[in-house]
Amino acid sequence: MTLLEEGRPVAPPRPAAPSRAAATLRDLGLGIRFAAAGGREGWIRTLLTAVGVGLGVALLLLASSVPHLLDERNAREQARSETRISDFPDANAPKSDSSVLRVNTTTEYHDRTVAGYLMRPDGSKPVLPPGVDRFPAPDTMVVSPALRELLDEPGNELLRERLPYGITGTIGDAGLRSPGELLYYAGSDTLTPANGGHRIAGYGDERQGDPLPPLLIVLVIMVCVVLLAPVAIFIATAVRFGGDRRDRRLAALRLVGADIRTTRRIAAGEALFGALLGLLFGLAFFLVGRQFVGAVEIWDVSAFPADLAPDLRLASLISVAVPLTAVLVTLVAMRSVVIEPLGVVRRGRERGRRLWWRLPVPLAGLVVLALWGRVEEYAPVNPFPITAGAVLVLFGLALLLPWLVEACVERLRGGPVPWQLATRRLQLSSGAASRAVSGVTVAVAGAIALQMLFASMNADFNRMTGQDPTRAQFAGYSEDVTGEAATSTIEQFRATKGVEVVIGSVAAYASRPGVHADEDVPPTTTLTVGTCETLRELARIEACEDGDTFVAHPPGDKDMSAWIDRTARKGEVVEIGYGNKLMRWTLPADSPTVRGRKDPMGETHYGIMATTGAIDAGKLPGATITVQIRVDRSVPDVAEYVRNTAAKVDPGMRFVTLDSVERDRQYASIQTGLQVGASAVLLLIALSMLVSQVEQLRERRRLLSVLVAFGTRRSTLGWSVLWQTAVPVALGLAVAVAGGLGLGAMLVHLIEKEVSDWWLFWPMTGAGGALILLVTVLSLPPLWRMMRPDGLRTE
Repeated sequence: MTLLEEGRPVAPPRPAAPSRAAATLRDLGLGIRFAAAGGREGWIRTLLTAVGVGLGVALLLLASSVPHLLDERNAREQARSETRISDFPDANAPKSDSSVLRVNTTTEYHDRTVAGYLMRPDGSKPVLPPGVDRFPAPDTMVVSPALRELLDEPGNELLRERLPYGITGTIGDAGLRSPGELLYYAGSDTLTPANGGHRIAGYGDERQGDPLPPLLIVLVIMVCVVLLAPVAIFIATAVRFGGDRRDRRLAALRLVGADIRTTRRIAAGEALFGALLGLLFGLAFFLVGRQFVGAVEIWDVSAFPADLAPDLRLASLISVAVPLTAVLVTLVAMRSVVIEPLGVVRRGRERGRRLWWRLPVPLAGLVVLALWGRVEEYAPVNPFPITAGAVLVLFGLALLLPWLVEACVERLRGGPVPWQLATRRLQLSSGAASRAVSGVTVAVAGAIALQMLFASMNADFNRMTGQDPTRAQFAGYSEDVTGEAATSTIEQFRATKGVEVVIGSVAAYASRPGVHADEDVPPTTTLTVGTCETLRELARIEACEDGDTFVAHPPGDKDMSAWIDRTARKGEVVEIGYGNKLMRWTLPADSPTVRGRKDPMGETHYGIMATTGAIDAGKLPGATITVQIRVDRSVPDVAEYVRNTAAKVDPGMRFVTLDSVERDRQYASIQTGLQVGASAVLLLIALSMLVSQVEQLRERRRLLSVLVAFGTRRSTLGWSVLWQTAVPVALGLAVAVAGGLGLGAMLVHLIEKEVSDWWLFWPMTGAGGALILLVTVLSLPPLWRMMRPDGLRTE
């Protein structure tokens, strides 16, 4: 029907075209409908995408929970620390009805730390540690759940012998740093300040720990970047699962009139639906996995489920960034795809991938690090240029890999049939194979850079102790020296199974008696009592018989030697002890002067030395027993036998393992965090590669069935899949090594250190190659199933 205008027919006006925003929303919604109602094949692709994105989201939520986890652990640790009454950590609290005497009885068992305290109340209302409902009675203890399980396990008789207390309760979560912590509180009725007891008034230390040094801040930044960059790449890879099948479906839309832009927006809508579903999957994976996190312990690290609470701001950023990344990645990927109305998908291969825009990305990262990333020893660290530079380098390596794979496989010709099948497949479409390996490439490159950084800092945070583990492997110190304990302690260690040598001595302070008005401190030195065998380990002594005494000078220190001679006057009296507990003893006039030497602990001994027949070590006031023990390492559990003897002699004995190198605790904790995070990321990468491999095989199911139907051997196809994975892997690892060494060298230069080892990449490269080989082997069973003749069926 027409309208009349001045007698002439006029066509009705056309309806207004939808706005650009409305058209975009309409096409995105259409893509979501295709993904949600695309039949069995559509749902398989959507679920693959959702599972892949969900795994990445779960790991990102886990990473965003780390700040809350650390805060909760620190809060619980501070809550159970003693309340300080002064700036001196060893200061005793005043005695009251609520004060408690306690001594630290922490020990080691099979390389695990068993923390513990022996406690005695001063009154009727003793303060209780967090998580403990009732003060343990004498000879009883309350234990953590993990320690109770360890004690109940068969084969741990040595630990049960070391902790001979009856279990009367369990420590609650409020008193534990983590579910796997081994901790106990035991009661005592014999503990006194004289035998090592320290009096406390309460629990709860609100003092903050020491801030991280600038070098460790750089390490923390790099650990976060290295662990999270592969996750981001994996999510970007997961949203492209099933791209070939999707492109064929979009070709049908071109046939009914859709233009290129419409198909791209529809494809983005499908990816958006998969990403949104992946967010839900990731939240479900995180919530379900969190319930079991308490039972999982990696590198001696565990956590309570309640501690894994994502930061609200980071969780919001993840929920926005993941769908947005899915849309952007899909739109960028569709720009290289030409979809014809007749169903032909043609990629612009005649032009090939361009290097000119890929290479500047990692170079820009190195420039950012060089210009703005320098770290000064006493200046605050600016994390932004370090983070930005490292991210650009790692993501730039992921961008370089597809170009390198395409450039290399184009030149491959001839060879066995499996090799030809693999190379031809890569020549036709190398993008999927490159994407599958890119996560490993970034992870290995980042790990190499971190290892170089750790190695360059090794000297700063690993101190040479001067200890000699070849002369003794263990050392113990006890202040409980009464009566026969002074000599029986050494004899008990000598009788312990597996012990070869015991360097046991009793030491006390010896000073020159009288008033010394011209000196603030009277001449004082050390009196050491031991057998001739022991004294020869502490000084250069040739002739020695029981009853002999010596004066030992420190080698090369004339001032200290003169000070010792002023104290140890031969034939004169010295006072032993301090305070009101003093004992007088005359140093024999015929005591020879000898030169002191270092003991296995690395300490040089000097002063007065006496054999056990010259003075009764059990009567020395304020004396300390020191034992240094060499054992036969071939005896099973020899360390546990020695520690059991130490606990029997004195539960509060400070017992240590000698080591030539001592690591900084903060440095060691960051290294442990890297190991835990790397384990989780490697697991994610393995799962992602397996999902990607299965998705690629599913896309080629009909082709594989056709090859089998024409007589191709299954083993030939299996080897072709292996070669098809091996070529991108080899190239990816080469890129990772080059990029990791470059990034590591730059970071080492920023902290003004030198590269200590250029060959650190071998372990990382081997681990990456082994991971990919494992994933390839796990993908073979799906490959055999997809080569059945029923794969030729179609609808």
